[in-house]
Amino acid sequence: MILLIGISGASGVIYGIRLLEVLAKKKDIETHLVMSDSAEVNIRMETDYKPEDVRALASYNYDIKDIGARLSSGSFKRDGMIVAPCSIKSMSALANSYNDNLLVRAGDVTLKEGKKLILLVRETPLHIGHLESMERLCKMGATIMPPVPAFYHRPKTIEDIILQTVGKVLDQFDIEHDLFKRWSGV
Repeated sequence: MILLIGISGASGVIYGIRLLEVLAKKKDIETHLVMSDSAEVNIRMETDYKPEDVRALASYNYDIKDIGARLSSGSFKRDGMIVAPCSIKSMSALANSYNDNLLVRAGDVTLKEGKKLILLVRETPLHIGHLESMERLCKMGATIMPPVPAFYHRPKTIEDIILQTVGKVLDQFDIEHDLFKRWSGV
């Protein structure tokens, strides 16, 4: 399986980092990472990681300004793309096919090729412009998946909450995991 991972400038870069850590352990999954400049700032601000540590988790890395990279073409095979977290700026660009960087171009190509695009949109509250962009993306085939915590699995730590969201992302691609306890009924 080939997955493209985008980490944009929204708060919550830990979602993308944990996703890459989990996927790095899967021998049959190849990851292609594109990070925005703001993501790199947030990695330094919100975590103990350095951007180069995060890049090392991916199979391949790309400069966000490299609009000619192989990810920008539909001839590059992919099974899907995840943007975790997804800023409102990146979401808006995707909703309008405004391909001014590789992260957005790769997402746009993912949609045009009929592959899964999962967006962990990280913003609250939302105004009508945000919601209309989300609606537009859903109509285009994207899945909007804000990292909303669940509590039925009785999380004890922030890490438990993060991993539940990462697990829900993996479920979208039928990737086996044991990151959280599944609901088994009352």
